[in-house]
Amino acid sequence: MLKVHRINPVEWKPSAVVALATSADGSQVAAARDDNSLEIWLVSPGTAGWHCQLRIHGDPNLSTVSSLVWCRSGPRGGALGRLLSSSIDGSISEWDLFDLRQKVVLSSIGITIWQIAAEPCNGLQVNDKQEIKSYENGHANTSIINGVDEEESSESDIEDDIAAVETYEQNDAKSTRLALACNDGCVRIYSVSDAEKLTYRRTLPRVSGRTLSVTWSSDANRIFSGSSDGFIRCWDVKMAQEIYRITVGLGGLGSGKELCILSLLALRCGTIVSGDSSGNVQFWNGQFGTLLQAHSSHKGDVNALAAAPSHNRVFSAGSDGQVILYKLSSDAIGSSNAIVSNDGKFVPEAVKKWIYVGYVRAHTHDVKALTVAIPISHEDLPPDEKVKRSRGREKPLDFSYHKWAHLSVPMLISAGDDTKLFAYSVKEFTKFSPHDICPAPQRMPIQLVQKPVVNQTPLLLIQSAHWLEILSVRLKKGIVSDISPGPSSGVASTELVVRLQCKPFRKIICSTIASSGTSFAYSDHVTPNLFELERTKSSKDPWAVHKRPLPKELPFAHDMVFSSDSSRLLLAGHDRRIYVVDVGSAEIVHAFSPCRKDDCESLPPSEPPITKMFTSADGQWLAAINCFGDVYIFNLETLRQHWFISRLDGASVTAAGFSPRNSNVLIISTSSNQVYALDVEAKQLGEWSMRHTFSLPKRYQEFPGEVIGLSFQPSSTSSSVIIYSPRAMCLIDFGKPVDRGEEPDLANGQGLAKKLHNNGALKRKLHALESKHGGGKRNFEFCAFRDPVLFVEHLSKNSLLVIDKPWREVVDTFVTKPVDKKVFGT
Repeated sequence: MLKVHRINPVEWKPSAVVALATSADGSQVAAARDDNSLEIWLVSPGTAGWHCQLRIHGDPNLSTVSSLVWCRSGPRGGALGRLLSSSIDGSISEWDLFDLRQKVVLSSIGITIWQIAAEPCNGLQVNDKQEIKSYENGHANTSIINGVDEEESSESDIEDDIAAVETYEQNDAKSTRLALACNDGCVRIYSVSDAEKLTYRRTLPRVSGRTLSVTWSSDANRIFSGSSDGFIRCWDVKMAQEIYRITVGLGGLGSGKELCILSLLALRCGTIVSGDSSGNVQFWNGQFGTLLQAHSSHKGDVNALAAAPSHNRVFSAGSDGQVILYKLSSDAIGSSNAIVSNDGKFVPEAVKKWIYVGYVRAHTHDVKALTVAIPISHEDLPPDEKVKRSRGREKPLDFSYHKWAHLSVPMLISAGDDTKLFAYSVKEFTKFSPHDICPAPQRMPIQLVQKPVVNQTPLLLIQSAHWLEILSVRLKKGIVSDISPGPSSGVASTELVVRLQCKPFRKIICSTIASSGTSFAYSDHVTPNLFELERTKSSKDPWAVHKRPLPKELPFAHDMVFSSDSSRLLLAGHDRRIYVVDVGSAEIVHAFSPCRKDDCESLPPSEPPITKMFTSADGQWLAAINCFGDVYIFNLETLRQHWFISRLDGASVTAAGFSPRNSNVLIISTSSNQVYALDVEAKQLGEWSMRHTFSLPKRYQEFPGEVIGLSFQPSSTSSSVIIYSPRAMCLIDFGKPVDRGEEPDLANGQGLAKKLHNNGALKRKLHALESKHGGGKRNFEFCAFRDPVLFVEHLSKNSLLVIDKPWREVVDTFVTKPVDKKVFGT
């Protein structure tokens, strides 16, 4: 029987999301957080497959991000474009997705920049001129829009959305103009090109109040700005003159200086959408500045606006936690707008109106950002590319993870002060519940030492942004926790061993602890650090920490790991080399340069940075994985690269590890919910993968949540591994065949959890989760969690440590308070 020990020792305080942006190809979303860190998420067509591909720890010396934009600019930007952010201190930074760092491309102008907006690309401008012919009175023609009902002509919407994305791929502009909404009332225009820095172009005349929002017209000839004096201003970009201004207060509930225009959106049909501090979302004729419709559905600031790629749906979000959908619809109105037909009769003119459709409230706090992205999945590979794959049977194409999950159909993503990201179907927004993309945002890295040399009590290393903690885990005898969803209370206890603070104005990027428990290390964004942990005879201070020297030429690291015998420290430097350091002599033994060919290791490093590393139990192999999913295998005995593995199934690697049973076997889990067993020594797929990888059970393909780790049973005879996400864990036995029988729907971790509460037999069945000889148990057994899980690891052959934390406790640590919800009858 597997004994499960639960503890909750972590001070988990994720940061709010302050801005979102979608890549130029629409397949990735960037999320900037309040602690100046950035995440890149791969967009999935359903509830399974969302993956945080990159995490970049921003410079702690720079100010908080205020806005984020992903603009295409020549070959330097590549397919994704250049990712830029503005800051409260008036600077603009570029987030380098290859070197994983934040670079200042515009030094502080001394004035807060509230928002930045990139002009539409040239490919879109050409299409806009053709499409505008079908627009009348600031509204789209009925031939390219839906009606009131959500069910109507969704196929035409999909075609419009796909066409809108394809136009971006045709853009080959050498530079893109960037508009900055500044606190002094000015809109400044800069040019983004292949040059390292931004180029200043001009400044529009200063206005009263602060300029808080800015957007470009679809033809890039006009700029619309919103300010704290309650006005929307339309500017001629070429002449740098104001064309007209809109007094927003006259169209809604607020008036004059009480209003702040917090968000603006320009649609291809010429309509301008505004969101303000009174909770109004208003639609304006972009040519004349007249009001078309006004909606007052928000109960607070409207912080963000977003549009579907076809521009016939608009979403708004605000401080009341709501995300609201407005849809363009036909409506026949009175005789004042009638036209005369050929037979002399008056016929009402069909005028398009923006109607309120509905709202979804998934967030508990203010919603700060919205963006729309379009999933581009590996199932979209062209036929000739599928033929080239030779790792086994082709993966089946029937992948509808959820009723609203379709490839190339736009997804809406929202984020805010509750630190969460939610995904919605743009086409069926009100029909299905939003998907919680990251149930454990900014999960703290945790490592376990099962049997330290000095003390046989297990040790935990917990990494925060500014400190490290080492805890000893003490198990309570005779107490066994149910694996099923339930309270996370004390079946085990922890005792603080060491708490180490990093230097001021620095941020810890990675850390590791040796399997002996005698050494640990971390790296901030400046330099790596190595420490020795020893037991003393003093009862007052039983543990002592001594700093050990490291070679001065070592760069800071993106990841680090000790060898199995704790004698060497391996660092994945930001210079894209892997350094092997002897702990005893503090000397660099060797430096690997990861490469795609066996004979090019002597060349300067050119591969993406390494973000994950794993060592085998026998000390022979090192598996290094870059941020895009490529795998490099190194032989630590000969100090040579042994094998290069291109991205498996075109997906990123979410977790990996060497099997204790056979150190030549590397287990890899990918973002496409596939599992591979690789024979490292033979440089090929293992026998199990050749038979089963492309025929995994559907219940595993719909793994609830992003896989974040593996846990092997510490036994030389066990062939099983636990793969876990914050929502659930799955036991896979590589010594058993794959059982393709279907399980209950686990897309949101709810189906099994409900059954566990009501089915005692199933609860008892899950107690034997880890047993290899469990009386005919099926392979790929699942268990759902109730609370977000941060870490799962075997303590011994028959015991498991689970670290989780109720989300309500995390919410209580937030500085901002949850949105007040009216209770009926009060």
